[in-house]
Amino acid sequence: MSSNTMIDAIIGEPEVLEDAVTAADLALAEGVETDAAWLRLKESATALHSLQVKDGSVPQASDPSTGSGSREQASTLVDAIVESIEALAPRFPHEAEYLAASVVDFRRWQAEGFGVPDFLDSLVAFQPQRHRIDGIRHLVVFPMYTQNGSSDRHVEALVVETIWPEFIAELEAGDYGNKLFVSLRLVDFTPGYDTNSAVLFPETVAMREIPTFTWGAIFQDREAARYRRVVRAASDITKLELPADAAALLDDQELTERTFVMWDIIHDRTHMRGDLPFDPFMIKQRMPFFLYSLEELRCDLTAFRESVKIERALNARLAAGEELTEVEEQMRSTGKLVQYAVIFDRIFRFAITGSRVRNYDGLGGQLLFAWLRQKHVLDWTDVSLSFDWDAVPDAVVELGDAIDELYWKSIDRPKTVHWLAAYELVTNVVTPNPASVWAEGLPREVLAGPPKGYTDLVMDDEFPLSMFYEALDKKMKPVIESTVGITAADA
Repeated sequence: MSSNTMIDAIIGEPEVLEDAVTAADLALAEGVETDAAWLRLKESATALHSLQVKDGSVPQASDPSTGSGSREQASTLVDAIVESIEALAPRFPHEAEYLAASVVDFRRWQAEGFGVPDFLDSLVAFQPQRHRIDGIRHLVVFPMYTQNGSSDRHVEALVVETIWPEFIAELEAGDYGNKLFVSLRLVDFTPGYDTNSAVLFPETVAMREIPTFTWGAIFQDREAARYRRVVRAASDITKLELPADAAALLDDQELTERTFVMWDIIHDRTHMRGDLPFDPFMIKQRMPFFLYSLEELRCDLTAFRESVKIERALNARLAAGEELTEVEEQMRSTGKLVQYAVIFDRIFRFAITGSRVRNYDGLGGQLLFAWLRQKHVLDWTDVSLSFDWDAVPDAVVELGDAIDELYWKSIDRPKTVHWLAAYELVTNVVTPNPASVWAEGLPREVLAGPPKGYTDLVMDDEFPLSMFYEALDKKMKPVIESTVGITAADA
């Protein structure tokens, strides 16, 4: 594969024409996870993993020290993969162009000797955002790494199902347009997704150059399943009495999935909106990890704020004697559930998931918990957790407003001054590491130097867990670990 070149870098949201799919088309893929062709495809792709090295290529000779195998074995497996795709294609008529391109990409990779794979052509043909229809299934096969899963490029195969209830379609068609957003449910998959990965992003696919990305997918079934398991355990441990509607999420997988779709569709679009003092594609930039914490939290708190807005507006109409449509009632009730989900996922799961090495999502959870406690709407007393639910929404929105104000002011600031202001915002709420150079005050030569010097002095665990979280982490660790690879069927 040639070196990556950037072509038509994505800016904004392209127009998306959604293709028509009939009920008969939807029915074709029902039960495909038990089809012999799918099982052969899954088995062959999994076997190919052991022959591929980190960049996705297959070395010529067997080498026991690396676990690599021969190209002859790979060729046999690719034959099986291609034959399986061709056998399954009639069950996915809306993917005809993509599956045909996938076969061509596999055959070219095979013919060229299994070097670094290049699946650009089939990636460009894969357009799931054109089929945002509740229940429609997709067959997905690419050489790729999986975010929060495998960092090696392997041929991964998935059967997935779209989650797109009517009220989400109405939200997206109105004030929350997000033409790139795809919400999915895992049906079956190869080992790269038997991990913590809950996304399918085009940039993870092996390709010779970077096209305009027109979609991004999140597996809300996995998010919902791990949320239900983690929050149930954390509520028991902290003796938290959940409100009835919050408790309902723990017993209803589909309700929780819909809640996460609403959360994610607003979160995702927020990365491109607001008073942004930086390139919204932060992955391109090297900066202190707490900046990533604030950006992810900003997007979550925007989803929270908008959900409060939706719920309150529809409640006001009910109070005025108006009758809501079924779709509006779903928006109203789900808007309330999104608020619970943001709070509990952030404080119970995010804060204690992953290592303590630049854990930006973890810090976001720590920040939200400490903010709510210091605003006296969350209380940890007599080893019991409680909330003042009437006051919680405004307190959460206040934190979102503080981050928004930071961003707005920083449009006129140099980059490093923005970093210092962001650090001040965080340290006003969360206690930094006592050994922190940032907390002590950066040396003048660093302040006068390039941004790299600032970043180099951020500790891996710049904001250690509080005593509350240290205790919670010990009790929750087995539960968190048990969510690796979780699906709706496991919750």
